[in-house]
Amino acid sequence: MRALLGVELPGYRTVDTDTWLNDHGDVLSLHFFDLPPDLPAALDDGPALRHGLTHFTARAGGGLIETSVKRLGELPALRQILKLPLPNQPSGQAFIGSFTVPRAGCSTVVKIQAAERGMTGMREAVVMAKLGPDQYFRPHPYAPEVQGGLPFHTADHVQWDAEFPDHPLTRVRRTLDTLAAAVTVAPEFAALPPFTGPAQANG
Repeated sequence: MRALLGVELPGYRTVDTDTWLNDHGDVLSLHFFDLPPDLPAALDDGPALRHGLTHFTARAGGGLIETSVKRLGELPALRQILKLPLPNQPSGQAFIGSFTVPRAGCSTVVKIQAAERGMTGMREAVVMAKLGPDQYFRPHPYAPEVQGGLPFHTADHVQWDAEFPDHPLTRVRRTLDTLAAAVTVAPEFAALPPFTGPAQANG
């Protein structure tokens, strides 16, 4: 089933089925999963959803930067931004933004991936120099007890995007904002039974 339509964005060119690329090397992709969503909580249970996703991302070696529930077309969608270490590299990170549109028995995800290239860590170094380490590193707001993965810090906050307009995290946020206005949902997907929480997937 082709669940989301109207994904093509200016500046992105088609490189494969449901995959697009821009001049920065950012990859935009669309995925359909024909199985119940593995989300830790219902979309209307914000604290449990954010807490579970923070731990899930840390166990995968990354860090959850932010998550919220937004409307995508006429349906509620989970908006996430996370960071992961670049594989087989001594430094650098990849930033992944996504909208997940869950239904009871399936889901669709539209995802944008942007990686650091060349000199890495400049955004983090500049922000830490301005704030100092005591103000830079913070407990994770969604799960202060979380261990492992990449640390939560203030350089990932949206307030610094304007100072670093070409940083991959800034580009991810910009693309998600554009997607929120550009993506439409196919009527046959919208008509499917809604996702109400993980219990339905186990029952």
